[in-house]
Amino acid sequence: MPTTDPRIDAYIERSADFAKPILTHLRALVHKACPDVVETWKWSFPCFDHKGLMCNMAAFKAHCAFGFWKQSLMDSDALPKEKTAMGSFGKITSVKDLPPDKVMISLIHKAMELNEKGVKAPKKPATAKLELVVPDILTKALAKNKKARETFDKFPPGAKREYIEWINDAKTEPTRDKRLATTVEWLSEGKKKNWKYEKC
Repeated sequence: MPTTDPRIDAYIERSADFAKPILTHLRALVHKACPDVVETWKWSFPCFDHKGLMCNMAAFKAHCAFGFWKQSLMDSDALPKEKTAMGSFGKITSVKDLPPDKVMISLIHKAMELNEKGVKAPKKPATAKLELVVPDILTKALAKNKKARETFDKFPPGAKREYIEWINDAKTEPTRDKRLATTVEWLSEGKKKNWKYEKC
């Protein structure tokens, strides 16, 4: 039996209906290709680790994305040389948008090999940024509190991400709901997530 992370179970469960079979399929392929893979959670997204970060997946409102961490070092006709904001395969709206399973497994094996050899990923340009995805539960909560919404909209991406990751990293629904309520309260007071540690 593969070792799974309950946070990824929850992520898939709360994803849109179209996304669930895509994420489930991608997850199964990674485990099939790399039985020792470790599921983890980074940047509010499900990630897969094998002697280092190997790949990640995400669900958005109308598409999914899947990306290899060291894509630029992977020599394959099935991949563009550089990963985009949409991952390694662009906007995925169906399992049919992915290469055949054999190709995917071969790509995962290439990613595994790079990590096993200790090959380092090239440094990303300073301009490269991860897509900021606001969870639906936060969007709905902010829609009910004008002051909190205004504060959140004015925050820089880093300050927004701190709240988003805090909510997404909750391992249980009650914890997530409590963090959501605290987020709205603090935002309505104009506070950043780590306001307690800011210098006066």
